Amino acid sequence: MFYRVLTESQEQILQAERRELLALRRPLTALDASSADMALLDRAILQLDELFLLVVVGEFNAGKSAFINALLGRRILTEGVTPTTTQITLLKYGELQPADEPPAGDVAVVTYPLDWLRDVNIVDTPGVNAILRQHQQITESFVPRADLILFITSADRPFSESERAFLQRIREWGKKVIFVINKIDILQSDADVERIVNFVQVNGRELLGRNPTIYPISARLAQLAKETIDADERTRWWVASRFEPLETHILRTLDERQRLRLKLANPLGVAQRLAKRYLETVAARRALLHEDLAVTRAIEAQLAAYQEGMRRDFKYHLSHVDNALYAMAERGDRFFDETIRLSRILDLVNADRISALFERTVVADAASQVEARTQELIDWLVDQDHAQWQQIAEIVGQRSSRRPDHGPASLRGKPGFEASRRALLESVGQAARAAVAAYDHAAEARNLAESLQIAVAQTAIVEAGAIGLGALLVKVLAVTVADVTGLLAAGAVAALGLYVIPARRRRAQKELQAKITNLRDQLSRALSEQFERELARSVRRLREALQPYTQFVEAQEIAVTTAEKDLNETVRALDDLAEQIVQL
Repeated sequence: MFYRVLTESQEQILQAERRELLALRRPLTALDASSADMALLDRAILQLDELFLLVVVGEFNAGKSAFINALLGRRILTEGVTPTTTQITLLKYGELQPADEPPAGDVAVVTYPLDWLRDVNIVDTPGVNAILRQHQQITESFVPRADLILFITSADRPFSESERAFLQRIREWGKKVIFVINKIDILQSDADVERIVNFVQVNGRELLGRNPTIYPISARLAQLAKETIDADERTRWWVASRFEPLETHILRTLDERQRLRLKLANPLGVAQRLAKRYLETVAARRALLHEDLAVTRAIEAQLAAYQEGMRRDFKYHLSHVDNALYAMAERGDRFFDETIRLSRILDLVNADRISALFERTVVADAASQVEARTQELIDWLVDQDHAQWQQIAEIVGQRSSRRPDHGPASLRGKPGFEASRRALLESVGQAARAAVAAYDHAAEARNLAESLQIAVAQTAIVEAGAIGLGALLVKVLAVTVADVTGLLAAGAVAALGLYVIPARRRRAQKELQAKITNLRDQLSRALSEQFERELARSVRRLREALQPYTQFVEAQEIAVTTAEKDLNETVRALDDLAEQIVQL
């Protein structure tokens, strides 16, 4: 382990940090965190049980391997003017095992029996500007595991563009960085060294946001000093190398307690940044879901308004049907006033003639008028249903193009949430577009008319057969004609008493009004019931098309709220742990 003996309080902090890092997996998983971020969190958890990790980074030919060799006091790693470090090299305690033939994979392990390597592992990384781009990728994936980073820059080209870019990535993870300016032996004077140090200090502060720790050294002279047997040369080269302050910091000043603080602080820093980054994702996702939820509620409100408006307008259309029957009732009143008279006694005793006259003057075109008004109602129903599908298609089309417009760009469009959202929206959109494209007004109207015809027949208790609505109404009205003309015939027989004529006329008028009212009620009830069934079917189809997305939005709203709560609790716990670690 990275520690020899932990106190009870240190052990408690370690276990608490492990718990919080493990707990962070839950909200990150719920938010479809990238595999790279999940792997980073897992590495941070594992890092708690690793030795202290000292990672050496910088451009190739900056002298990273030479610096490590100088620190070890022996040329263990290969040096050269070309990119010699093609893999990450992990240097740890053990019997001497150089890595002239590194094993396949990203990490080559080199062991060396140096006592302080029992507590510290050193990592040599490929140059951040290496020609082989995978070198940089390997380095950037390994840096988040570091407990301390030694950034090696060369005195002949300090702070190159690639180094600046790489340091910005390091800053993102909040790592402790020590700047090492190598190859100062190529400079002409101490003043030149100081100028380079000042240059690195200014740029390092701008990049990291704090004053950096800087050590100007010559790894080459330090190596020579440790390899030579001549005492005078060793002293001269050792002083000229300026290596001792850096070595002292690494091997002596950086004691076990400091290493413990760094060891605990680095995984904690990774977790804090991940938690805060995904809180931005929560904000972006919540904003999008709030809009989606508002849209689904607006659609539901629109459907409620649609039903209310349809019921209101249905009464208007139904009144046209009623008017046709009211007109027939008025004609009936006039017919009886003009027909049931003593002067027409000869006509009254001829039931067939009266029946034909009644049908011609009273019934007239009532059936066709009712059928025409009913057909207008049917067409209106079909058009409104079609219009609703068009509106849904337009609304969904607008929403499907809407993506999170804030939060980290790297966290948008993850395969879980965003892909599911877009797939469901597209599914709704396809259903709406397909419904609009395949909408057959004639077929819909025909089917609706047949349903109405059956409903009217069932209400009137007559046989519908294969006849149309108009013919069906004629059939229903024929019963009325027969009843009324039968009444007239009976009245004719009783006409022997002249005082009976007015009474028979009033009775005939009353009976006709009752029968027409009954017919109107039957027809109104049949049309109203069928209208409600059709309206419910229309709304149900629309809701069924929207239901998967509506359920998704509601479920995601709950998931995001839960993830946000978990993240905030984790952030608070991590911040509290950070304060405790500082006090170690």
